[in-house]
Amino acid sequence: MSAEDQDPDEGEEEDIRYFVRIGQTDLDGTKSVERSLTDMNGIGHRAARIIADEAGIDRRAVFGKLDEEDIDEVALFEEPELLANHQNDFFDGETTHEIGNDLDLTRRQDINRMKMIDSYKGVRHKRGQKVRGQRTKSTGRSEGTIGVNVEAIKEEQAEAAEAEEDEE
Repeated sequence: MSAEDQDPDEGEEEDIRYFVRIGQTDLDGTKSVERSLTDMNGIGHRAARIIADEAGIDRRAVFGKLDEEDIDEVALFEEPELLANHQNDFFDGETTHEIGNDLDLTRRQDINRMKMIDSYKGVRHKRGQKVRGQRTKSTGRSEGTIGVNVEAIKEEQAEAAEAEEDEE
């Protein structure tokens, strides 16, 4: 196979990093920068676009083909105030943007605090009920089926028929 017959992109495929580690998350290196960043908890499409623009990286570029410096710029990016997903923290009053495991930890701490002080939302969390005002009359039921269970009735009839046959 001559050099003319080879696909020009074939040599570049070997240079790609299939996994890019940012923080404690492995991101897919075969996707674009914007799509890869959305795989992290706490980063959506809008935040990923802002991060890529602020870092000076084309958001449609393949993430695994970027240089180490560009990946470090994305990893060390300081989120602006408009990306905040945790406003007015209970203890220090700060507004932050949590990502990855920090987001899960913060959410769990907030829910536990609500449960401890027996706020309305905390009580709903304790009972396993819906918290944000959703309808509960017909949805969110955790008990068994309501109404007629046809399968159970058929099983009972079959058992009764077998018992009658055994008696005869």
